[in-house]
Amino acid sequence: MRSMEFKMERTGLVEVGQVLPVKEFSVSTSYYYVLGKAYAMSANYTTMERLKSKEGTVTDIKETPRGFYVTVDFDE
Repeated sequence: MRSMEFKMERTGLVEVGQVLPVKEFSVSTSYYYVLGKAYAMSANYTTMERLKSKEGTVTDIKETPRGFYVTVDFDE
């Protein structure tokens, strides 16, 4: 099991327990991921940290002073 955190700009786009697809994008030597229909975006990851799964389950949604963060679990 692997958990990743995604930054979401507004609340109400996803719910805990929802299974969503992820799309991978590359920027020179790193990769980042977009959750669902652009609901949230991940940080940049190196080639060694690259995600193998194509979908994950939302396990937590947090509101912080910096915005909303979605935790997604992947079967890896």
